[in-house]
Amino acid sequence: MRSYLRLLLLPFSWIYGAITWVRNKCYDLGWLKSTRFSIPVISIGNLAVGGMGKTPVTEYLVRLLKEYKVAILSRGYGRDTKGFILADSHATAQSIGDEPLQYYRKFPGISVAVCEDRCKGIRQLETTHQVILLDDAFQHRRVKPGYSLLINDYASLFKPAFLLPAGMLRESLAGYRRAQHILITKSPEPVPDEALQKVNSRFPPLPHQLMQFAHLHYGRLLPVYPEHAGTFSSELKKYEVFVLTGIARPETLLAYLKAQGASCHHMEYPDHHVFRQSEIIQWVKAFHASAAKNKLLLTTEKDSQRLLDEKFKDLLLNLPLYYIPIEVKLGEKDALIFEKNILEYVTSTKRIR
Repeated sequence: MRSYLRLLLLPFSWIYGAITWVRNKCYDLGWLKSTRFSIPVISIGNLAVGGMGKTPVTEYLVRLLKEYKVAILSRGYGRDTKGFILADSHATAQSIGDEPLQYYRKFPGISVAVCEDRCKGIRQLETTHQVILLDDAFQHRRVKPGYSLLINDYASLFKPAFLLPAGMLRESLAGYRRAQHILITKSPEPVPDEALQKVNSRFPPLPHQLMQFAHLHYGRLLPVYPEHAGTFSSELKKYEVFVLTGIARPETLLAYLKAQGASCHHMEYPDHHVFRQSEIIQWVKAFHASAAKNKLLLTTEKDSQRLLDEKFKDLLLNLPLYYIPIEVKLGEKDALIFEKNILEYVTSTKRIR
């Protein structure tokens, strides 16, 4: 059925592809203006829609650049607001988006802002910051970043690549040429030779580009609500886990939980899904209906930002509700190369120098 649907959608993908090709060509030729800023601007983005591991890569950069005054600028996908907003203690997933809220709550020493016009957003931030990280901005050609980091997940290397709406690509694979650095996330350790061959055929390396592989590391479970003291310190294999996700590709998380021996019940929703009270009630009912002695509710860190809404607290506050944090990891040598390239760019850019 999926292949038939893809065939039906292919003509629309060709139209979409023609439009994106013309748009990119206009920027490449200078017919449409790209603005470059004197402050170091690092773009983190991807060619496909969602689920590539962009958020933990952004967090990696925040930790790496802790000696600088850093701002993360995002479009704020899924928010109910418009224009430039600088996150503060009143910020919610509805006002700034779930990923920006995650950054704001996780890294109190940085600034987090949202603006659909990235040029305007950078101008609001550049005089008071030393580095700006552009979240999900690879297709935002109005800004010419000083350093472009392209994220692609390992699994997608082995899948057919189609443009929207027949596939998941926002633009053709040829767009990879604009990146200085390509990072293949969610990779196994060690990386098989066939994967190296595949990535070299899909993204033939250019002289100015660095290509690296990274994997995800899952941390200890943490409570969604601060009112729950402590962390989950037991073994997941002893538990029946009721998983709620509203992310693009939950397969990696589910594979990890099953590898830990957890018995999983999964409620899956689309990326950035705005949870309704009825859906949370259904999740909690399934939890209560289980006769298991050891059981818990689990979600992703990004989804947990939307569960902080006041309307869910009465339903969830006194339940064993946790999220699982993730970090991106590189091998020791790769990490040194990755960090060296980022830091050399930042320190050599005009504003920092």
